[in-house]
Amino acid sequence: MAQFVKKCPECGGINLFLNKEKGEIICKDCGLVIEDRMVDFGQEWREFDSDGAEKRRRTGAPMTYTQYDQGLGTEVGQKSDLYGMDVRDRNKFFRLRKWQYRISTAIERNLKLALAELKRASSFLKLPKSVEEEAARIYTLAVQRGLVRGRSMESVVAGALYAACRRHEVPRTLDELSEASGIEKKEIGRTYRFVTRELGITILPSNPSDYIARFASSLTLSAETQSKSVEILEKAQKAELTSGRGPTGIAAAALYVSALLHGEKRTQREVADVAGVTEVTIRNRYKELLEELNLDKDIKKIKKKK
Repeated sequence: MAQFVKKCPECGGINLFLNKEKGEIICKDCGLVIEDRMVDFGQEWREFDSDGAEKRRRTGAPMTYTQYDQGLGTEVGQKSDLYGMDVRDRNKFFRLRKWQYRISTAIERNLKLALAELKRASSFLKLPKSVEEEAARIYTLAVQRGLVRGRSMESVVAGALYAACRRHEVPRTLDELSEASGIEKKEIGRTYRFVTRELGITILPSNPSDYIARFASSLTLSAETQSKSVEILEKAQKAELTSGRGPTGIAAAALYVSALLHGEKRTQREVADVAGVTEVTIRNRYKELLEELNLDKDIKKIKKKK
């Protein structure tokens, strides 16, 4: 709290004193106790090297949904921990490890396999840790409510990843998720809609502007072209041209128009390959943008100059 207090609310003075022992902030001018019973979130011990910190630390790694037991469980010694033991003790620990796996629940066994697949797909798509954590949470909830039954584990993992990407506004298309997971795009979309509906997850429609930076980077377009394409999309949204149309197609078309306006011509085939849509989609969205936003005049002027 102390870092947010800049002046005394009573006299307006800035001569404040922090008493760490009592957990109080006091104004030296008028004596007003501005804050009391403050909580010290720092550690109560000092560390002088890494070894000392390890010995004094009383907590482990933070909880995470990316592990089947959220990082709270323990396992019977790994192979590296068993060196130096005689054969009888080593075999005993191997049996204990085997029985620990056998007595685990079906949900735990499912999560072990699914979360490993989720981490692999997340690494393939280069997703941030926050998205990976959210996807693992969604999948864990789906398993606990029995939503995985009757569906392939990979499709539910892909659906959870797509939902997490949409929630965190990280642009990833169904085609990219299909490539990462090996599941058909329609199956991922079907599973995604089912999981979000059953879990009550509200997801807003994706914004076409989120895809501009990725597409422009792949096409090596300038910053001016990116900015102009965002302006075109904003005008298209006001004209209600984006409703009912795929965000990737309209974003790619806006980028194609902006590239033409700035003399950075790219073929419709190149733009379509980057966006993961067909040339027909680019052509249709391109015509709509020119007609509705009166951009055809600007395109004609550029062609005449050439």
